[in-house]
Amino acid sequence: MKFILTFLLVYTVLSISYKLYLNFSENSSYYPDYVTNLTARQSQLILESIGYEAQIAPHPNEPSMKLIINSKFVARIIEGCNSISIIILFISFMIAFADKWKSTILYIFAGSTLIYAVNLFRIVFLSVGLYHYPWRREILHTVIFPLIIYGMVFLLWMFWVNRYALKYKKV
Repeated sequence: MKFILTFLLVYTVLSISYKLYLNFSENSSYYPDYVTNLTARQSQLILESIGYEAQIAPHPNEPSMKLIINSKFVARIIEGCNSISIIILFISFMIAFADKWKSTILYIFAGSTLIYAVNLFRIVFLSVGLYHYPWRREILHTVIFPLIIYGMVFLLWMFWVNRYALKYKKV
């Protein structure tokens, strides 16, 4: 019961804080918000580093960044693509299942960084896939996305739980 209450409390506090950040971001110079803008710019850099001509541009009709590969519009990077919501879910679980605070905080930092990095490569992978195989849009976004990003979070959780659970079995 303590796990569930802690998880829900942390998730609620972080989600509300993130929503406040998004509301505050509406008045910033970064469109649509800083993290989404950064995610788009970093995705562009990765695409360029692997040989694609990539551009990003603010979407004129919605809060997102258009991702263009070789002059072809392939994807929108919206707030949900920046991995923050998934990192909030990850952090909530980690705090609810905390071990020693130092190791928990280090794992949260390392896991969040890994989730963010894998998310960037997920965007690049999906964008290249959409560029070359636009007719596979549905499977790329609805199957590959969850497999990559939620699979990563699940593996991080399982590693932590097994490490944490094994530690207490030995005692």
